[in-house]
Amino acid sequence: MKAVEIRELTVEELEQKESELKRKLLNLRFQKVTGELDNIAELAKTRKDIARVLTIKSEKMQGATR
Repeated sequence: MKAVEIRELTVEELEQKESELKRKLLNLRFQKVTGELDNIAELAKTRKDIARVLTIKSEKMQGATR
């Protein structure tokens, strides 16, 4: 997911996206442990997406409080 796409979301949508990505990461970790995960790079991509969402959510919340 691109940062431009994430910036278009509201804070509530960002929170939903964050929980969705965290669930996805958990599932990917289980797949890795059980040997079912074919694309290991998906783990890193998901972690980076979570970081993007958290960063932009933080920026929006700081902007709203100022």
